[in-house]
Amino acid sequence: MGQICEPVPKPNKMTADPTLKAPTRQRVLVLGATGTIGQAAVKSLLREGHEVVCFIRAKAGVNGKLSLQDWQAKLPGAIFRTGDVTDSKSLTQDGFAGEHFDTVMSCLASRTGNPKDAWAIDHAAHMSALQVAQASGVQHFVLLSAICVQKPLLTFQHAKLAFEDALVKSGMRYAIVRPTAFFKSLCGQIERVRKGKPFLLFGDGQLTACKPISDHDLGDYLAQCVSDLSLHNRILPIGGPGPAITPLQQGEYLFSLLGQTPKYSHVPVKMMDVIIGALSLLGHLIPPLANKAELARIGRYYATESMLVWNEAQGRYDADATPSTGQETLWDCYQALVSGKTSLERGDHAVF
Repeated sequence: MGQICEPVPKPNKMTADPTLKAPTRQRVLVLGATGTIGQAAVKSLLREGHEVVCFIRAKAGVNGKLSLQDWQAKLPGAIFRTGDVTDSKSLTQDGFAGEHFDTVMSCLASRTGNPKDAWAIDHAAHMSALQVAQASGVQHFVLLSAICVQKPLLTFQHAKLAFEDALVKSGMRYAIVRPTAFFKSLCGQIERVRKGKPFLLFGDGQLTACKPISDHDLGDYLAQCVSDLSLHNRILPIGGPGPAITPLQQGEYLFSLLGQTPKYSHVPVKMMDVIIGALSLLGHLIPPLANKAELARIGRYYATESMLVWNEAQGRYDADATPSTGQETLWDCYQALVSGKTSLERGDHAVF
């Protein structure tokens, strides 16, 4: 069933024991800085006064559209270096460049979750980064993982767990952060509902629940993991503020916000099983369909498994045992998107 998550108290920067806070400014090398969570983490690290170096591709961001200069403008104050995170030589020469770093923070994640991508990024690239970090004298590694690895049924989950295990056994100080659902994962139906279409639900819409966390709040939490000693050498499940919410509750709130009469379309889970079976069978003859089968499995997983701490003893997901942090709720996000005050970059991970 994977590693058991250890609940942690809600972080509170105002009341935290000052003896548990490292006062020194750290040099932090960030991998995956161009993703939405990575960007939020970089901003938080800069606000905390750390020196931040981001190792990115020459053309990074959604569809590789943004240049080095674009990223320097988006994240002022951070230092950017370009190279290939999957190449240990590039990481050594172009990323670390013979310099001292106190902490490596990785927000890297495979784009699609397909097996090849998962093992290349979620495992192999991270293993390379760990080895180079150790050789360079880095003392601490902060890893953005995912809460779904508690019940690993998918390739990318096994890849993430394999690296988590290697990190824990490496002897390096670590903080493994397993967030619950992201806002960007739960906002994909706003436009379809605005257009009068039904809100899609799997089953009755109450099969799962989550405590979604915003990019900003997760970025702050990741930055806290750099200097808060109480968060070191721990696996840290974390969600956003407020109670756990179901997909049905998400739909109810969205209809109320738009002033519309609720209208739902229920998708039977068995239908997904039929699709997965067909794609898996055809994938033996047509390789691209094998990847589609894996995407369908990922979709089914998120449709049937809650993003909460798994209580092994009771055999159920436990909302009360899922720690919370931050101030922003999913309802705040819905309100800002519907009013046009903000937009959301769902990017390569929109499927999640």
